[in-house]
Amino acid sequence: MGRVIETKDLTKIYQAGEIEIPALQGIDFQLDPGEFVAIMGASGSGKSTLMNILGCLDYPTGGAYYLDGVKINDLNRNALADIRNRKIGFVFQGFNLLSRTTALENVALPLLYDRGKQVPDYRRRSREAIEAVGLTDRMHHVPSQLSGGQQQRVAIARALVMNPSLILADEPTGNLDSHTSHEVMDVFKELNGRGVTIILVTHEKDIAAFARRVVEMRDGKIVHEWTN
Repeated sequence: MGRVIETKDLTKIYQAGEIEIPALQGIDFQLDPGEFVAIMGASGSGKSTLMNILGCLDYPTGGAYYLDGVKINDLNRNALADIRNRKIGFVFQGFNLLSRTTALENVALPLLYDRGKQVPDYRRRSREAIEAVGLTDRMHHVPSQLSGGQQQRVAIARALVMNPSLILADEPTGNLDSHTSHEVMDVFKELNGRGVTIILVTHEKDIAAFARRVVEMRDGKIVHEWTN
């Protein structure tokens, strides 16, 4: 089985009038199936820019990015959107749930919107994803009837439901207190134990400690890396 992610000399430069602002400077990063990696760094370190490129939300300026062996730089926007929908599950700081829709229906949304193929067993797939995050008894509740931690679990289940190659979690505990944050991170750790590949973006050391490998960024470069 090949690598999930490989980047070679990845760069990203933003133009501000005449000024060029280098956001990423020569990033070499690899991710194998089943890994759980945290990308850490202060605001402005480049971690969000890197996540946007890894999540197929933006293109690099230079270098190469391969996802499951496919060179992402070469894809047009439609192909990029397609690969993003099929291969990447996103979990954000804001839970982004539909307020009048049950937890189970929120989880099913990616299956219902999947272009080109209707998923006949979407109800079963959605239930399995809800069960994987320990919310079987809350699946018919709407978000206002769920705690913040439970809402984030629904968002994790929604990211899981398409069986993606990769879960990308961007500051997933940013809106939660420390106790709830650790409960949510335990869910990620358990999913990783079942073989789910995860990249977590965070600026908090106690959250990064849940990952198996930590990559620290500063000024658009990877400056340090260690295993927990």
